[in-house]
Amino acid sequence: MTAPLDVLVVGAGPTGLALATQLRACATPFRIVDRSLDRARESRAPAIQPRTLEMLSAFGVADDLVDRGSAAVGLHLHLPRRVLHVPVFDVGCDDTPYPFLLFLPQSETEAVLTARLAERDVTVERGTELLSAEPEDAHVRCRLRRRDGAEETVRARYVVGCDGAHSTVRARAGIDFEGYAYPQTFLLADLEAEGLEPGVAHTYMSAAGLLFFFPLGTPATWRMIAMHPPGAPGGEVTLDLLQRIADDWTPDRLSLCDPVWMTSFRIHNRGAAHYRKGPFFLAGDAAHIHSPAGGQGMNTGIQDALNLGWKLAHVCRGAAPEELLDTYQAERAPVGHGVRRLTDRAFTVGTSSHPALRLARTRLAPHVAPLLLRATGARARLFRTVSELGIHYRRGPASVTGPRRPRQGPRAGDRLPDTPAGLQRRVAGPGYHLLLTGPAHLWPEVPPLGGRRDLVSTHHLGTRSPWPGITHALVRPDGYVGYLAGGTDLTGLRTHLDRWLPAP
Repeated sequence: MTAPLDVLVVGAGPTGLALATQLRACATPFRIVDRSLDRARESRAPAIQPRTLEMLSAFGVADDLVDRGSAAVGLHLHLPRRVLHVPVFDVGCDDTPYPFLLFLPQSETEAVLTARLAERDVTVERGTELLSAEPEDAHVRCRLRRRDGAEETVRARYVVGCDGAHSTVRARAGIDFEGYAYPQTFLLADLEAEGLEPGVAHTYMSAAGLLFFFPLGTPATWRMIAMHPPGAPGGEVTLDLLQRIADDWTPDRLSLCDPVWMTSFRIHNRGAAHYRKGPFFLAGDAAHIHSPAGGQGMNTGIQDALNLGWKLAHVCRGAAPEELLDTYQAERAPVGHGVRRLTDRAFTVGTSSHPALRLARTRLAPHVAPLLLRATGARARLFRTVSELGIHYRRGPASVTGPRRPRQGPRAGDRLPDTPAGLQRRVAGPGYHLLLTGPAHLWPEVPPLGGRRDLVSTHHLGTRSPWPGITHALVRPDGYVGYLAGGTDLTGLRTHLDRWLPAP
């Protein structure tokens, strides 16, 4: 039996790869296994949100993703008798270096993350299946079967299930997966479509339902998603069926051809009863599955991973108490629940056959939608939600507000916004970052942090800060503000550090 691991990551999709990337950046001993022999070759999840790009930029992969993808800043909403040209992320996203929705096949996202791990001497163990996982003293005893049929027993302090909707880790941990399936069947294809304006997303709203075309670029120009027409025969998805949908559901003369991938799928809305049970953790589709409305699924999973990874790393190295791991459930479960609720509502409005909702799509939407789109405040709130820039942990146990909280700027639990000077890149890295604002002479050159100088970096921002006046803020490794207070008295900060980052 090999020496014990700190973490065994099961599943090497985008969620597992993101977790592995963060664990490697923190020098945490781990292995990542996946029973599939190869990474995804289909496009699957096609969109990366601004907040996901921000978080991945800390590991030097965001620019590569952007270079490979198609940055869309527009949506054409095809309503009965009119087409609305909707700018995307033009408001509410002025504090991010990525104010766009990046269309990129999941296969490419996985390729970039896998290459980054390979550069750091990490090999994804493909064709390796988790057979059993039994807690035993201070470790989990895991039995693995490799592609050649040989079995191996490893011990890991923690096991993270990033292994999808049919998660083996979730089953071994005995965690319920609660929810329901939608009755509709959907069709998906990556293909060419003549007659569509390039570089923007297209949504056709009809009485029958919604039809989407997203700009991919590779392995085909367009991703098409549509509900299976009522009364149409089931079975294999054909180009003729997709063409018939385009003919019947759009007023445009679209010509579909050269499909790279076609499939049908059902949609579920389910969530894990717990994101943590003892040494077991769940992330991504193992913890929550839902409608693809809004492009939230893969992004939520990656952000699950990047919330959990640094916490595991700090606990495993003895820099943080075990209690820190409980904040994963407290912070990410409400996010997962919110995404499930949001996508369910959007899905119901867009696909329901109820007469009132069909009427809303065909008669009311052409009149109401333009009014809503002109309301920049409402659009900004919508974009903050969809882009996931608005996710916060203000009510989480690890988000603390000290005395004299500034009235403006991000609060404890909020993500750290970017600034024209590139603040996010300045504080990128696996450790904590202490931000001091106001005149530099008011602050000591080296703040007294009680032996934590290797875990906390200090930055003097002066007046080029998200907060007015004299403020100090502790930014966590995932880019969220953990502690915030006004003035130069660091007593409250040291109390916060004593709880979550005890001095050696």
